[in-house]
Amino acid sequence: MDAKLFFYELGKVIYHIDAVYDDFAKQSGVAPTLLWILYALNDGRSHTQKEICQDWELPKSTVNTIITELKQHGYLVLRPIKGKRREMTILLTKDGRNYANLLLDGIYKKEAEVFQSLSTEDQNVLIYLKKMVDLLKG
Repeated sequence: MDAKLFFYELGKVIYHIDAVYDDFAKQSGVAPTLLWILYALNDGRSHTQKEICQDWELPKSTVNTIITELKQHGYLVLRPIKGKRREMTILLTKDGRNYANLLLDGIYKKEAEVFQSLSTEDQNVLIYLKKMVDLLKG
């Protein structure tokens, strides 16, 4: 296999995985970007809008719009970060965690099922994919 074919096949696989999450979002009645932002926020840690944009390669305007909507629904709060003028910590409220868990429960179950079927060696694919991202960006 040459480099062109390798990355062609890799691209197809990545887009097939992405399509599974997009389909899940559509079946759940939400936009895929909302699903990913809730997914990011529902890890039990605090985040900033900047971190979400960088970690998930999402546009600032899209993240800002969704964060504003979630805040209006009472699903999250924004807290100032000491020493930073404009950056805020984003935290899910109890209602926000309940909403995220309800929305994401099906995908979490499917991910757990898939993960259980992977060998330890198969799980190393994450290491290799991260290495490829670093090399492609570098």
